Amino acid sequence: MELLFASSNKHKIEEIQQCLHNMYSIKGLSDLGFTDEIPEDATTLEGNALLKARFMYNRWGKACFADDTGLEVEALNGKPGVYSARYSGSLADFSGNEKLRTQANKDKLLLQLTDKENRKAQFRTVIAYIEKNKEYLFEGIVTGTIAKQELGEAGFGYDPLFIPDGYHTSFAQMTIEQKNRISHRARATAKFIDWLKTR
Repeated sequence: MELLFASSNKHKIEEIQQCLHNMYSIKGLSDLGFTDEIPEDATTLEGNALLKARFMYNRWGKACFADDTGLEVEALNGKPGVYSARYSGSLADFSGNEKLRTQANKDKLLLQLTDKENRKAQFRTVIAYIEKNKEYLFEGIVTGTIAKQELGEAGFGYDPLFIPDGYHTSFAQMTIEQKNRISHRARATAKFIDWLKTR
């Protein structure tokens, strides 16, 4: 079965494809020849996931899904949350330079936590799926702490700063297989897959 995924982020696509264990074939936006940005101006993760899924469904008319993920830090009252990808400024501020934007986001987070003893945080992913004009939501959460410096070279986004509970390594120090056993995206995807199996 082929599923359309409202993302051009190759890291996300790779992670989700791994989680699906080749049961489904994922086609991202770039596979469909779509290179524009889909608006993500909702104030919740659920809202953004639905915005992206609805855009894709209305354009291609096929079963599709989208996700939105936020890093929620307890000492910052849940920030950056829904604004995680643009925490240090709007996407346009970095002229499409994802690496520069990601580094600025991490730098800002570390700066804001400089004097904070409480470094508890959680990653939360929401998947929105649309099929035959019906919408479904699936959530995955992993709790952990924010490191005082970047650890590891793998992963993407805030992965070098996030140490999941029960581990002494960051997501960026894990292999993709290790991360996909416990990550927020893996947990949301597992719920999504389990639901697909029961239909």
